[in-house]
Amino acid sequence: MKTIEITISPKGETKIETKGFSGTECRLASQFVEVALGQRTSEQMTGEYYNAQQTSNDLRQSS
Repeated sequence: MKTIEITISPKGETKIETKGFSGTECRLASQFVEVALGQRTSEQMTGEYYNAQQTSNDLRQSS
């Protein structure tokens, strides 16, 4: 299941975490939230992001 989890700390800091998305799909899915919240201060990609890129590269090499 694809989900977007938003956590707001007591200090007002927000964290957006996407789950179930592949590759750059996560960025597209959470973009509307990022725009609403303002400037991004950091970004950390999950294993799902990199696994999708590796699969894509593997498919290109085997063609």
